[in-house]
Amino acid sequence: MKNHFIKLFNYDHFANNALLKVIIDANSPHRPIQLMAHLLVAERRWLDRVNEVIPYSSNELWPTDFTAEHCQKLIIEYHEEWIGFLERMPEADFSRIISYQNSMGDNYNTAVSDLLTHVINHGTHTRAQAGQQLKLAGAETLPITDYVYYLKQLNS
Repeated sequence: MKNHFIKLFNYDHFANNALLKVIIDANSPHRPIQLMAHLLVAERRWLDRVNEVIPYSSNELWPTDFTAEHCQKLIIEYHEEWIGFLERMPEADFSRIISYQNSMGDNYNTAVSDLLTHVINHGTHTRAQAGQQLKLAGAETLPITDYVYYLKQLNS
C-alpha cells in the first residue's frame, strides 16, 4: 500500500507542476491561482490531520494572496513532506483511524488510507476546475494530467 500511495503522490506532484506551468504561461490569471492555492492549503490541512497536528497550519481554505511563485514553492515543499510521511509510515498505519473536525465543525473518524485517497481525488478535481478557468481566461491548450499518461511518462 505504501508504494501505491507514493506513486499517487508523485503523480499529484507531476500534475500540479504541469498545471502551474500553464498558469504561469497564461500570465497567472487570478481564478486558476486561487484554485491552486486552495488545492495546496487543503493538502496542508490533510497533512496536518494525518500527522495529528492541531491546530492546523491555516484556517483559511480559500486564500486570496497566493502568487504562482508561492504555489511553486509549496508544491515542492508539500510533496517532500507527503513522501517523507509515507516513507516513514508503517504499513499497519494505513488502517489507523484519524479523528478530526472539518471546516464546518463536523466530527469524523476516517482511516489514513481513505484520507490519502481523498487528497489525491481532491487534487484532481481542483486541477480540473483550474483548467476550466484557464480556458475561460484564453489558454488554448492544457497539460495532459491523466494518471495513465503520467505512468507512460515514467516508463518511457
